[in-house]
Amino acid sequence: ERLRCLRDLKEIGYQVGAGFMVGLPGQTNEDLAEDLLFLKSLGPDMVGIGPFIPHSRTPLGGERGGTVEKTRMMVALTRLMLPEANIPATTALGTLQADGRELALLAGANVMMPNLTPTVHRPKYALYENKICNDDEASACLGCLEMRIRLAGFEVDMGRGDSRQFLARQMSAAGSDA
Repeated sequence: ERLRCLRDLKEIGYQVGAGFMVGLPGQTNEDLAEDLLFLKSLGPDMVGIGPFIPHSRTPLGGERGGTVEKTRMMVALTRLMLPEANIPATTALGTLQADGRELALLAGANVMMPNLTPTVHRPKYALYENKICNDDEASACLGCLEMRIRLAGFEVDMGRGDSRQFLARQMSAAGSDA
């Protein structure tokens, strides 16, 4: 049902996103290959790929988490399969390794998202512990991200962030309406 909803939303003109975690307990390379094949068939506008980070207060709290290196590999493979998709360099990668987000950019990610949630509300959204930038005000987070993007050798674009394939679909639809 969820997959049908994603396809329906894309068909009626919405940007859609999909993705997966890397390093879930019991996950195999075959599982990851199936995730990639699903993404290829869906053609989402954004693909979120991040490492699994166990939270101590969950049933999986004692499990081993995902790695930066394997997550980067999956980002790179996704970029090759979906060259027009937006792929974020996740905060989870930066939590596991100080330069994790920059490494994701170098592997094919093309989006970094600042945390704009007011700091007072962030504890209510604790997917994992020791999340980086959790105490930073939004303006400090934005400045830090801009610096990190430039240091990784990329330019900052503060535009809306529509995927190239979404823009192409809109242009195609506008052309067919003319």
